[in-house]
Amino acid sequence: MRSLFGLVLVVGIGLAGFAVYMVNGSMKAYEQQLAMERAQRPDVVPTVEVYVATRPLRYGEVLDTEDVRTVAWPKNAVPEGSFLEASALFPEGKRNRYVLRSMEKDEAIMAIKVTEPGEDAGLTNRLEKGMRAFAIRVDVSSGVSGFLRPSDRVDVYWTGRVDTGSGQSSEVTKLIESGVKLIAVDQTSSMDEAQANIARTVTVAVNPQQVANLAQAQSTGRLSLSLVGAEDDTVAEAIEVDQNALLGIEAPKPQEVIRQQEPQTCAIRTRRGSEVVMIPIPCTQ
Repeated sequence: MRSLFGLVLVVGIGLAGFAVYMVNGSMKAYEQQLAMERAQRPDVVPTVEVYVATRPLRYGEVLDTEDVRTVAWPKNAVPEGSFLEASALFPEGKRNRYVLRSMEKDEAIMAIKVTEPGEDAGLTNRLEKGMRAFAIRVDVSSGVSGFLRPSDRVDVYWTGRVDTGSGQSSEVTKLIESGVKLIAVDQTSSMDEAQANIARTVTVAVNPQQVANLAQAQSTGRLSLSLVGAEDDTVAEAIEVDQNALLGIEAPKPQEVIRQQEPQTCAIRTRRGSEVVMIPIPCTQ
């Protein structure tokens, strides 16, 4: 009886040890699989809800609630000026916004790309504080062959005749404004217009003093535009060229007129009866 009890005890201990061994192996295999799964799983990035376009939007269109939806956007990569709440994009009681810049589907709606609620998508939204819009007449030669677009910057040159003195005049070309920003070409103010067109007028954003300068220059001569590079931050110096300077001709020096000094005479008057006689005398200082 004791031997049977000892045999059962040994078998029980062996089975228990085997069970512990199997459980330990299973736990290690599970932990290895869990570690592999965690290694393959991408890091969780915190996101926020951002409003994006549900379809391509073009300049001047009305932005309605059906044109936007929310998507999860990485919190540390939200574009500046994006709308995160419906109350900010469509304030209650306010009229619709208008599109100022073209947007593609799923592109974030940003404040710089739409007007304020109820504002028109006109030139007034392109003018900064203190600036005015002024139109300049151009043609194929003075307008850089039609390659001007809104948001470009140009230098403005004036060509006309100026008085050089002594009743003579000379034609002069002079830089009168540098780095002026274009806000419209003809009746187009969209910055997404890429097709080259020969414009008849361009509208620039300038301060009131520059408006007066350009108005005077346009009424007294011809204006020509020179396109400035997008990354060019240099400041153009004062430039003035006339025909002589262009051809390297030196203006003739004015001839000095030498006047001969007339001899000085001195005299005194004397009366002889009814006659007055001039009698020469030596001149004294």
